[in-house]
Amino acid sequence: VHQSKMDFFCKLGYSKQDICKVLENLGQEALEDDVLKELIRMGSKPQALENQGQTSQLKLVARGSCSTTPGLKWLGEDEGDSSDSLRPIVIDGSNVAMSHGNKEVFSCWGIQLAVDWFRERGHTYIKVFVPLWRKEPPRQDSPIADQHILEELEKQSILIYTPSRKVKGKRVVCYDDRYIVKVAYQKDGIIVSNDHYRDLQNENPEWKWFIEQRLLMYSFVSNRFMPPDDPLGRHGPTLSNFLSKKPVLPEKKWQLCPYGKKCTYGNKCKFYHPERQHQAQLSVADELRAKTKVPLALGKEEERCQCAP
Repeated sequence: VHQSKMDFFCKLGYSKQDICKVLENLGQEALEDDVLKELIRMGSKPQALENQGQTSQLKLVARGSCSTTPGLKWLGEDEGDSSDSLRPIVIDGSNVAMSHGNKEVFSCWGIQLAVDWFRERGHTYIKVFVPLWRKEPPRQDSPIADQHILEELEKQSILIYTPSRKVKGKRVVCYDDRYIVKVAYQKDGIIVSNDHYRDLQNENPEWKWFIEQRLLMYSFVSNRFMPPDDPLGRHGPTLSNFLSKKPVLPEKKWQLCPYGKKCTYGNKCKFYHPERQHQAQLSVADELRAKTKVPLALGKEEERCQCAP
């Protein structure tokens, strides 16, 4: 009973010395309410309240937001990532490096060009996945150029190595594509790769939709990283909207009619006519009747008379 009461009041923040004094005065069988009243009468305060009184500067947290300690940040996540308007970026390092090296050399400079391009746009969460065996010295069958760039990106918490090891002289490599898709799916970000990940699309239907809608392809033109302006096709979103969490809808722009005042489509014309801005859009026949000041009713009667035998 003594230990349970000690644990209960310690969780409330009271010190063990004050609790022992009160239990000695009231007895071990005293009720919890009586013990609490006696602690308050003695002037004992919980440690949380004491620490709150000692701190002079208080951090204001917005309503609905949650604070996390730096040690609990996932994969070196930046502080402004949750409130950033741009989507997280997950780069397929092997695909980008081999693409920049014309599928012959693992060019680490290509990875640096891609990272710099997203940095200039303002993206704060950028992760690059590369197999661990790329840290080994280059060989004739797997040449690597500018390998020091991998070390620099690793120090900046941008580059992440996927596990690999050797078993009886043979290299055992984990599937890095699964890391790329999984992290991008969890972060609701963008996958930068020219790979379609068809095996992973067949494996998980949710990943299938995500890969189809969030895959950003690219090209290298004279050592310039160039993603397309229309990542999802001509009728899809623009590149800026594709990389943003909240896309901005463009203002509707009217195209002038190429025929101008000579247009004979009337109210069926899909183009913009500045001369008809303050006028009711009438058909061509109605406009002609209005110009000749012929009532619509007379015009219809004449048509009926002509049609009758």
